[in-house]
Amino acid sequence: MHTIQQQEYDVVIMGAGFVGVCQARHLLLKLPNIRIALVDPRPEERTDKDLKLGESMVEIATLFVSKELGLHEYLIENHPPKSGLNFHWAKDPAKTETTDDHYHVWSNRRSPIQTFQMNRAKFERDLLRMNKEMGATFYNGRVVDVDLTPGDALKTIKVKLGNEDIELKTKHVIDGSGRKFIIGHKTDNLLFGPENLFGVNSGSAWVRVKHVDRTIFHDGYDPYGATCSHYYATNHWFGHGHWLWMIPTDKDTQEISIGVVHHHDVIPASDINTQEKFYAFLKANHANLYNLLTSGENVDFHYLPRLAHKSKVMFSPDNWYVLGDAACIFDAFYSLGTTMIAFEIESVTEIIRAKLAGEPDAEEKRAIYNSFIVAYTGAVNYTMKNHSKHLGHASIMSWRIYFEYMWFFGLILPMYVSKWFLDPQYIRAYLQGAGAAKRVISDVYEQFSQLVDRGANIGLMDTYRADQLLGHYSTIQHFGNYLENAKLEPKRHNIFVSGVYAYFYLTIWYIMFQWKGFGLKGVLAPRNLYNVFSLLSSSVKSGFAALNYWLKNKNVPTNSLVGKMRQEFESYQYRPELQPWIKDITVPRVKIQGSEDQHLNGTNVSKVHEVAVSG
Repeated sequence: MHTIQQQEYDVVIMGAGFVGVCQARHLLLKLPNIRIALVDPRPEERTDKDLKLGESMVEIATLFVSKELGLHEYLIENHPPKSGLNFHWAKDPAKTETTDDHYHVWSNRRSPIQTFQMNRAKFERDLLRMNKEMGATFYNGRVVDVDLTPGDALKTIKVKLGNEDIELKTKHVIDGSGRKFIIGHKTDNLLFGPENLFGVNSGSAWVRVKHVDRTIFHDGYDPYGATCSHYYATNHWFGHGHWLWMIPTDKDTQEISIGVVHHHDVIPASDINTQEKFYAFLKANHANLYNLLTSGENVDFHYLPRLAHKSKVMFSPDNWYVLGDAACIFDAFYSLGTTMIAFEIESVTEIIRAKLAGEPDAEEKRAIYNSFIVAYTGAVNYTMKNHSKHLGHASIMSWRIYFEYMWFFGLILPMYVSKWFLDPQYIRAYLQGAGAAKRVISDVYEQFSQLVDRGANIGLMDTYRADQLLGHYSTIQHFGNYLENAKLEPKRHNIFVSGVYAYFYLTIWYIMFQWKGFGLKGVLAPRNLYNVFSLLSSSVKSGFAALNYWLKNKNVPTNSLVGKMRQEFESYQYRPELQPWIKDITVPRVKIQGSEDQHLNGTNVSKVHEVAVSG
């Protein structure tokens, strides 16, 4: 008689890729003794060719992995560092042999928050091992079905383990299975097609090559331009209807990943969907990258004809959750895939914690967190709107990058650092104000398109320099000293201070953009004046909220550990003395392997002797 083994867990995670192993570790760290199972058909020892799109992390994702998962030392020791994002446009599309044939926006310094590139296969197998050591159970099998019962009722995940069938029971099931879309297909939860994705209709081809001659890209000598590496950055190369990434993924083998995101209305899949066609495309349009790739040894090639999709629901009232590629992906531009994952994982952990603890507001949190994640991922999708038209225009795209950096570093990053996205009251206010922000962004994107149609040149905006707006502002600047004073605990940073400055400088940028692009007529246009007052109003409202926050929290230390140390230090007294150490020396004894002829400090030792070692 065929029997089916059954096991019960608090959480079952379908998929042990990046999102699955990160979610498991976060739960294990935040909720000791939680019972977790991971299911994945791939073996624990992933092959080096087990690579997916996405090998780069920006500030939020790096903070999540290094701080929230406690892996900062692991990243330093195992994965390449990152020096921001560089952007390149050919001066003449017919001449792309060298880096000097391009206009550049170089990252001239590292971000205040260290970032990393990633070898995905290594990261996933290392973290899976760590999770097992912490108590998670790994099933090397394939999910064949999942019974998504309503509410808190136990769900059943049916798994095929070789010739054995097992059933896993759980109240919470997480789909991190990537493009298998286990829950997405089960619930009709997915949205595809440009009509659902703000017009995004793209595919992607990419290769990895090792032992490249990186001096083809840059010889590393730049004494006056930057304090960071150009090679150890994510380099973006632009052309009509497409952009390419160049990412170093391994320090020892000089391995790099080079890939293209192409928009089908400009470059059809049939023109680029094989390795031969991809290399021919590079040779014709990005000869410097072609020369770099052909200097090394090819590892693999991949092609995805349909890159973008999203989900209607991310966190269900029936205790299922879709994360990572199983939920949404739009474009690798800005490397925001792992950033969305960071927001998703921390939200899911808090929902599960609240539900397991039986807290009365657990369902309220689930609902508002779902609304926030759907809105935030939708905003990421929106930043890809009209890309096919704008990417290749160096002037307009540089202004667009600068504009989008202002939102990310001014509002999104500080919201993540101090965990304001986990505060339901703040999220409601954030969602209420999202409509006004989207109106401004939509108007700007439309005006970008008008300028592209005109072939306008309104200058090159350098997203890293501090000599383009008032007050020596640069986009990666942060306000409120939340990094300097380690305001890293929930809601310790006065997020509204960031809002004051972010909206003020967005106003300055907006006026300057209208002047450069459309002259006085553009500045005084009623719609544009309305947007100016809307941005200024948001800055003023943030100012009042910042004052209210300060009045309520002026006696709360910005960092409780530092506050405790300072309190303890009030009783400090200088004591110019040392504790005695000579009279109480204890001589350790060690075993030494060797022959009778070996000596230690002049003492004969036999095969194995215990000897005293003097300090």
